[in-house]
Amino acid sequence: MVDRTNILAQFSSALVERSVAANSAIAAIRLREGRHMTGMLWRPDAVITSEQSLPEREEFELVTADGSAIKAKMAGRDPGTNLAVLKPERPLSVATAIPAASHVGALAIAFGADAGGTATPRLGVVNAIGPEWHSSHGGRIEQRVELDIDLARREEGGPVFDASGGLLGMSTFGPRRQVIIIPAATIERVVPILFKDGRVSRGWLGVGLRPVAVPEGLGDGQSSGLMVMSLAAGGPAANAGIVAGDIVLSVDGVSARRMRNITARLGTDSIGRTIDLRFIRGGLVTSRQAMITERPNS
Repeated sequence: MVDRTNILAQFSSALVERSVAANSAIAAIRLREGRHMTGMLWRPDAVITSEQSLPEREEFELVTADGSAIKAKMAGRDPGTNLAVLKPERPLSVATAIPAASHVGALAIAFGADAGGTATPRLGVVNAIGPEWHSSHGGRIEQRVELDIDLARREEGGPVFDASGGLLGMSTFGPRRQVIIIPAATIERVVPILFKDGRVSRGWLGVGLRPVAVPEGLGDGQSSGLMVMSLAAGGPAANAGIVAGDIVLSVDGVSARRMRNITARLGTDSIGRTIDLRFIRGGLVTSRQAMITERPNS
């Protein structure tokens, strides 16, 4: 007969060991008196966290598990991939983490930091995995990984490991507080760019859009499109002759049923490229060409 008590005890001991080891992978980021969020020690000179929750400041204070308080400056941030990078004033001791693949049903341990920089574990499972996707801000993320796990707001931005200690990525909140992972592969790709340039350059059309139904009989059977609600003066769309009220049907032949269908085509390599915009105006379907420019800092 299997001694289930010992199996549970072994499992509990393994979780304790993981929690102790995680102390070398996290830091608390002090935001204001009595409030903090979690940072992930990515390399000795880089602490990453969730960009969407980090205030717009140039300097922060980090607290590590040994009680050290370390000043850090903003190195770069990217709303597209929800990554922000802080550069500590001195190198930190960081344990090497080996990236791991996510699997539906596998255990996942998300770590946050308490106010003193000590790891706080959350145990859950990977409940959904999807392909590469683009955020509403146009960032390319290598894989969509959703977790069935409870996470406090202060714990967002910490590392997520699998049961073997492999790094899955950084935790963050998606729509309706769904906990998702920014994969390690995305972090590896974006952090060097942020260190070098402080931001990730992406394409821009200078147009505000919202989903609408396509009038019956137009759009070759396409039921929805994106109506132009606003235009940036001197932006690519305005220069191409697009006006408010136009209903965009496609971009370079790709259906514009969803905003992400467009943002997916506005990556770094799109800058300077001319695209074809097909749209409805005054009951007629027409098209114009627009040259994509770099998205302004603002």
